[in-house]
Amino acid sequence: MISRCFPRTRRNWPAPVKSGACAEATGTRLSSPWALPKVAAAERGAPHVTCHSCFSLSRPEEIMRLSTYFLPTLKETPAEAQIASHRLMLRAGMVRQSASGIYTWLPLGLRVLKNIERIVREEQNAAGAQELLMPTIQSADLWRESGRYDAYGKEMLRITDRHEREMLYGPTNEELITQIFRDNVRSYREMPKILYQIQWKFRDEVRPRFGVMRGREFLMKDCYSFAMDYEGAKKAYEVMFNAYLKTFKRMGLTAIPMAADSGAIGGSLSHEFHILAETGESGVFYDVAYDELAAKDEIDLETLSKLYAVTDEKHDSSAANCPPAERLKEARGIEVGHIFYLGTKYSKAMNAVVPGPGGETVLAEMGCYGIGVSRLMGAIIEAYHDDRGIKWPEAVAPFKVGLINLKAGDATCDKTCEDIYRSLSENGVEVLYDDRDDRAGVKFADMDLIGLPWQLVAGPKGLAVGVVELKNRLSGEKVELSVEAALARLTA
Repeated sequence: MISRCFPRTRRNWPAPVKSGACAEATGTRLSSPWALPKVAAAERGAPHVTCHSCFSLSRPEEIMRLSTYFLPTLKETPAEAQIASHRLMLRAGMVRQSASGIYTWLPLGLRVLKNIERIVREEQNAAGAQELLMPTIQSADLWRESGRYDAYGKEMLRITDRHEREMLYGPTNEELITQIFRDNVRSYREMPKILYQIQWKFRDEVRPRFGVMRGREFLMKDCYSFAMDYEGAKKAYEVMFNAYLKTFKRMGLTAIPMAADSGAIGGSLSHEFHILAETGESGVFYDVAYDELAAKDEIDLETLSKLYAVTDEKHDSSAANCPPAERLKEARGIEVGHIFYLGTKYSKAMNAVVPGPGGETVLAEMGCYGIGVSRLMGAIIEAYHDDRGIKWPEAVAPFKVGLINLKAGDATCDKTCEDIYRSLSENGVEVLYDDRDDRAGVKFADMDLIGLPWQLVAGPKGLAVGVVELKNRLSGEKVELSVEAALARLTA
C-alpha cells in the first residue's frame, strides 16, 4: 500500500492509492479509494498528478511560450474560406480541415471550444439539467420505432456492422433518450426530468461550407425534458429559454429568440436563437423592446412571445404584432440555438409512459433544446472581428493576456516578462507569452490576429523609464503604466 505522495518518472506513472494518501500535498483527504497522488511541491522536474476530483493529469507549471506553442498561423487567406470566421480560424491556427466539412481542432481553437462548452455546461447545470453521455452510433431499429429512419434523408450516415446489423451515426438523439427514459423511469414520483449531453455529431451535408458554421461534424449540446403534463413541459421550456439567454449573454452576445419551424425534429412550440452580427447569414427584424428585455436576468416567455421577431423570409410588415417603423430594428443574425416543445410525438411512437398517481399510464410530455457549441465559435468571431483579426470576449478567449517581449534575449526584458507571467498566473490569469526572437511588427500582427483581450508589451525603452504598454484588443485603447499598475488592472 502506498501511504504518501511520491514523485514518479514518465515510465512509472502513479498507481492507485488508498483514500487520504495525498493529504500531505493537498491539505485535504481524497474521497476516492482510487485517487492518484500528487507529487510534493518540492519535487521539481518530475511529473505530478492531481487526484481524480480535480480531473487533471498535469506537469509542473511551465510558461506558455509562443516560441514552443503549436500555433501554425497563415499570412495569406486560403482560397476556400468565404466568410470571416472561416478565414480567421484558419489564419489564426485554430483549426485545419481534415476532410470536407470535418476539422481538426488545434490547441488555440480547442481552448476556445472548451471555454464555450464550459459556459454552456454551467448554465445547463444551473437550470437543473443533468448531464449524461450517449453513444454516437445508434441502432436503426430504434429509429424505425419513431418512424424517422426512412424519413430523415441522406444527411443521416447509415452504416452496417460486421453482423449485417443496420446502424447509424446519430445526427440527433430523440429516439435514444426516449428509450433511456422509457426503460428507467418507473413512477410519477421521479418526474420531471431534464437530461443533456455535449457530444460530437455528424450530418452528411450535401454542400458543407463556411468552416465550422456549416460542417458535417460538429459539437452540440442537446437537452431533453420529460414532464407529466403540458404545464410541466411548458415550465421546462421556459427554464431552458431563460438558460439560453443567460448562456449567450455570458459570451458577450446579443441573442434574439424567434418563433420557428420544427423541421425534422418535429413538435409545435419552437424558437430559434439568432445572435446579432454584421456578417450574419440571415436578415432579422425585431421589436426594439427586445433590447430592453435582454438586460434582464429573467424573461417571461409570455411577454416575449407577444413581441415581433422574425427572419427576413418571414417578415411581414402588415402582421398584427409588427411594430411601427420607428420601433422596428433590422439586423443580421446567425442561428446558434433551437428549442422545441415535442409533446408526445416520440413518447407515443415509442410507448414512453409513466404510471400516474392513480395508477393510470401517462405519455411523457417532451421538449428538446439544442445549442451548436462548435458553431458558436464561428458565430462569436463573426460578431467580434476587424480587419486585423479576432477580438475575443474575455469569457471565451483562449488566454486573457498576450504578453509581448519586444527584445527577447535582453536580460531586463526577459526577467520582467517572466516575473509578470508568474504574477498573473498566480492570480488565475491565463497568459500566452511571446518570447520569440522576431520583429515587433510580426508580434503585434500575430497578437491582433489571434485576438486575445489584452496585450501587455514590455520593451527596453519603456522598462528604462519603468513602464509597459497595455492594449485592449476590443477598443484598441493603449495606455502606458507601471508594471504594478498593469498587473493590478489585469487581476482586478
